[in-house]
Amino acid sequence: MGGIGPERQVSLQSGRCVAQALREAGLNVTTADITPDNMEILDDSDIDVFFVALHGQFGEDGRLQKILEDKGLVYTGSGPTASRLAFDKLASKKLFAQAGIAVPEVIEFTPDTAPSRLDRDILRLGDLFVVKPVAQGSSVGVSIVSGPQQAVSAARKTWEQFGNCMIERYIAGRELTVGILSGRALPIIEIKSRTGFYDYHAKYVDDQTEYLFDTIEDDCLVAGISQAALNCFDSLGCRDFARVDFILGDDGVPYVLEVNTIPGFTNHSLLPKAAAKAGLSMSNLCLMIVEAALTNAQSAVRQ
Repeated sequence: MGGIGPERQVSLQSGRCVAQALREAGLNVTTADITPDNMEILDDSDIDVFFVALHGQFGEDGRLQKILEDKGLVYTGSGPTASRLAFDKLASKKLFAQAGIAVPEVIEFTPDTAPSRLDRDILRLGDLFVVKPVAQGSSVGVSIVSGPQQAVSAARKTWEQFGNCMIERYIAGRELTVGILSGRALPIIEIKSRTGFYDYHAKYVDDQTEYLFDTIEDDCLVAGISQAALNCFDSLGCRDFARVDFILGDDGVPYVLEVNTIPGFTNHSLLPKAAAKAGLSMSNLCLMIVEAALTNAQSAVRQ
């Protein structure tokens, strides 16, 4: 847990919650605040499985997974390639679209793009936009703006702070998320924040954010969203668990936004809430993830 990115504090919370859950399940647990310069824990031969609760940079972008793979260690969650693809919102969107899943239209912003071309491309998206870093999580650096000038201004600020960024067509609709666990889609959660935007504050601080189940009455639509989540998961090559975020547009179309390969495990987090709705305690959820990691490692040895 821990790490180096803007999600460090959330990762520390997740790590503490996971450690408590696994201890309650009867496992021996040690915790480590890990960074690229402090990975001594990986040399501890007493550890059977590394539970990666490292959100954002270094933990979720495939770099740590590659180190774990190279050392031949058993770890939870998706591998290096799937992690890298999921963390790159532009790369993942291309794969979702190729799999036939609806995605909001998007353009990549770079400061050296010709202004005339940028204006033309932005206008093609509409008049309300979501500006976001290509590689961040927890809605870090995300803003909603109206008009091409504000979009370009916000994109320049985002690019200066986070590097590669994108301008996405704003989809009016309902925010949904679908947890994936061991090959099945968990119950769909609808998220209603006080401000109408599920940002970092709404995710981790605001106790008035609502998380609602069974808000979609159309069983066919529920099945379609769940299947789309599984298709997104598979299109990236993810493993064992993840969370897939959607906007159910006012046009009735579910648009996928992104896949989170290491979703939160805090008291506010959505995967544990969905697992609880499906009858799994936090201890059961974390234990299933550990057992899946062991199964993956055994399968790899047999191959």
